[in-house]
Amino acid sequence: MKIESLMTTDVRVCFASGSLADAARAMWEGDCGCVPVLDEDTRVVGMLTDRDICMAAWTQGRPLAELSVPSAMSAKVIACKCGDRVEDVEELMRQHQVRRVPVLDVDGRLEGLVSLADLAGEAQREMFRLQRDVEGLGVATTLAAVTRSRQPRPETELKVELIPEKSEVPTKAERKSPSQAAPARPERSKVTLG
Repeated sequence: MKIESLMTTDVRVCFASGSLADAARAMWEGDCGCVPVLDEDTRVVGMLTDRDICMAAWTQGRPLAELSVPSAMSAKVIACKCGDRVEDVEELMRQHQVRRVPVLDVDGRLEGLVSLADLAGEAQREMFRLQRDVEGLGVATTLAAVTRSRQPRPETELKVELIPEKSEVPTKAERKSPSQAAPARPERSKVTLG
């Protein structure tokens, strides 16, 4: 299956000459979390996410109207073409850890956008068409890859208290009885997340 059969063609965009307020408005009006950034020749020169806007506002401490789109956009555009196979675009998403990929023509102009949600929706439609379970491994693998942290996580130590079995929990009467010794406190376990 080719990506053109899944891509969204009604795509909200912003311009490199605009502000982050303009981009945020485009996302709000389009109910989307990402917009391709176009230059004056309407070629895609970047991608901007709602997270990029939030982080720019936080790190620069200025109103969105004062911040330029290039100050927050990703200038490295991971894109595909209409004729690309779905499997190849899934691999592109996994490799570059992106949830959305613009679909460009040979001149670098926007033809559409394909998202992880588009891929998941197609897997679901295929399941209903065939009236049986469909191998969702491609979408699941892509989701796992794009949501993986790009930074190695520091080792984290958690304190876990073991909960005693019900039979080990004293009843109210047993807790009040002076002859009954207090139950031993469970040991704490050290758990390391990796």
